[in-house]
Amino acid sequence: MKPIDPGVGWQVGVIGVGNMGGAMAQNLLTKGWRVAVHDIDAVKSQTLQRCGAQVLDHPSQLAAICKTIIIAVVDAEQVAKVLEGDEQSEGLLPKLGAEHTVLLCPTIAPKDVIRFSQAILRQGASVIDAPMSGGPVRALEGRMSLMTACLHETWQKQETLLRALADPVFFMSEKVGDGSKTKLINNLLAGINLVASAELLAMAEKVGLDLATTLKVIESSSGQSWVGSERMGRAISAQGTDPLKLVPLAHMTLLEKDTRMALEMGIDAGYIGPLGSSAVQTFKDACASGLASCDDAAMLAFLRNFKGQVRGR
Repeated sequence: MKPIDPGVGWQVGVIGVGNMGGAMAQNLLTKGWRVAVHDIDAVKSQTLQRCGAQVLDHPSQLAAICKTIIIAVVDAEQVAKVLEGDEQSEGLLPKLGAEHTVLLCPTIAPKDVIRFSQAILRQGASVIDAPMSGGPVRALEGRMSLMTACLHETWQKQETLLRALADPVFFMSEKVGDGSKTKLINNLLAGINLVASAELLAMAEKVGLDLATTLKVIESSSGQSWVGSERMGRAISAQGTDPLKLVPLAHMTLLEKDTRMALEMGIDAGYIGPLGSSAVQTFKDACASGLASCDDAAMLAFLRNFKGQVRGR
């Protein structure tokens, strides 16, 4: 790797270039933005390098050449590692200053967003609570959604970037953590809809209906949901394929994590509904059955053989 030249002027850094982070970086590169990236997976970084991104060895190096840094890793543990470092790598946090803005894009608990944001603000940097939704295809096209919470001044300074990344971009409030709360609410509903879609298609199959035709009917009727259409469409197109071999676009563990965090958020606020806990348990059971690393479209395969108890009869 060539020595870093602070005069190069790379505009945006992306830490974590997996399905979503990689699509976001690719989207920006396509639109002419200059991008620097870091990921623990060298193959993912090299893919973006061929598209014009500069690859850096450590997260802390991005602060030298990027005023805006997007953190798009998976969970709070990984965010902590990026910011605080470990035995192998210095963290990003000590390198941040008043000239920097950090976008926190992972789906993590609001309390963790607040904790990380406070650490970033203590360095004099700005922060945007900016969880994302929509999947890698929409992220690549700049059509995913962002749920942002930050100071109005910070949002206005970053508006051009935010609108390049997403459409729509929602401003929730100036209270960091409100973006994360909104994302968890959305993802719990997505999880409920996914489980429900898989359950009802499994039932449709049992009563002798053609799955593709049934899904088309649902998509044009009152049962339609985006996640149900997208995931069940993938599951149906992969009929006969071992779910373990379906290329994951969203691992089962992600919605298991997100729905669980959403349920915990509700419990902390004193609310427990009838559907959330059922969806959380279903994702937990699916992961325990060996589908944890599979695409969450494999929920259909899991529920085909589900043995539950009949209630309300």
